[in-house]
Amino acid sequence: MSLDTPQAEARLERLTACEAWQRLEHERASRLTQLQAIGEAGPDAEEQGAAMQKDTIQRVLTEVEAAFARVQDGSYGVCRSCSKPIPVERLEILPYTRFCVPCQRNAA
Repeated sequence: MSLDTPQAEARLERLTACEAWQRLEHERASRLTQLQAIGEAGPDAEEQGAAMQKDTIQRVLTEVEAAFARVQDGSYGVCRSCSKPIPVERLEILPYTRFCVPCQRNAA
């Protein structure tokens, strides 16, 4: 199934708060491990784009923290643009996403 399948055809399944929390914790741990690896690479890594990698990882970590807040306030899994449920398949791939695929495309 495509991630941009119309909602009527998408699985009506939703991630539970516990499942969402676990996915987000895994995502955060992975990104923190990446940051640590970049830091341990030493000064030569800075010349190879490590600064840009760090910025990207920090942005993802910010998104992950915002997703934790959405889990807590009950708005997790709802598109911030169209207010429709984000398909579970998308949340499995990007647990911190704020938008469904069509709205993400429109935002880009």
